[in-house]
Amino acid sequence: MTKVVDRRAALVLLGAGTTLSATRRARAQTLEKVIYQMGWIPQAEQGGFHQAAATGIYRDYGLDVELRKGGPQVDTNAPLLAGRVDFNEANGFSVLNYVREKLPGIAVASMFQKDPRVLISHPGVGNDTLDALKGKPILIATVGRQTYWPWLKAKYGYMDEQARPYTFSMAPFLADKRLTQQGLATSEPYDLRVAGVEPVVHLLADHGFDNYQSVLMTSRRMVADKPELVQRFVEASLKGWASFLDGDPSPAFAAIKAGNPDMTEEKMAFCRDALKASAVLSSGDAGRLGLGAMTAERWERFNRDMAAAGAQPDALEVKTGYTLRFVNQRVGLK
Repeated sequence: MTKVVDRRAALVLLGAGTTLSATRRARAQTLEKVIYQMGWIPQAEQGGFHQAAATGIYRDYGLDVELRKGGPQVDTNAPLLAGRVDFNEANGFSVLNYVREKLPGIAVASMFQKDPRVLISHPGVGNDTLDALKGKPILIATVGRQTYWPWLKAKYGYMDEQARPYTFSMAPFLADKRLTQQGLATSEPYDLRVAGVEPVVHLLADHGFDNYQSVLMTSRRMVADKPELVQRFVEASLKGWASFLDGDPSPAFAAIKAGNPDMTEEKMAFCRDALKASAVLSSGDAGRLGLGAMTAERWERFNRDMAAAGAQPDALEVKTGYTLRFVNQRVGLK
């Protein structure tokens, strides 16, 4: 597995709630309803949000938060644009698309400093590096071909001819040791180990793929009309993540399993450990700016790199797609 630097030592739990006085003020208010549209069905990759809801962190911030399920057939952008949800789960490419299409959405935080996407190979067949995969068959889904695949082509000389359709089944990979497939560091390695394979895992972020992931998006109207609510939701969510990673995750685990009965405690624990070991939330700018960090420099770099790789027609005015107003406030730092 790709070795990563674990910077989480710089990040510690600040407490599940706010100060006593702030908590009393929040509880004295009528709770404001907030709907967050998740990108997938409940899973540990959303653990901080579930933790904030289950432990009362959102309530302490005066919020009644509904975590709405996503899934393979759910368009998470349409509800946000229609005003049916207040926030949704996005990523760096989503932000670029919003800018290109002049859509009224804006990124207000990035929970994941590293994109957990990986390529997974069999051990002992010579596929131990990304360079070694040039010209070899790789199972890639449609979304991957539109996002990180152009970057892989530009950096490693991969060719479209080596890409094969990925149908979110591991059966082809298990049947053919020559194959490499896409996945997430927090999920597929666990499933493969259960199936008896100790995979070689290539975390793309550790090789320069600089995509922000688990980006918190909202509408421009929300930022303009209710900035104080946006701030409370962002900060409470970040404290939920701090609690999930460095405290007792069992409240989140119980909430996730209630919404997704197929999820096991072992798989959720694996995901949480992978998030910590790979410093998915705590690496990079989060080490000095706090959880949820974003910077103009990184957005511009990602924008230029994706244009150069052919993942988008040209560089965009990406600064119109995000705001730093609600982050970089050292939440989660000692």
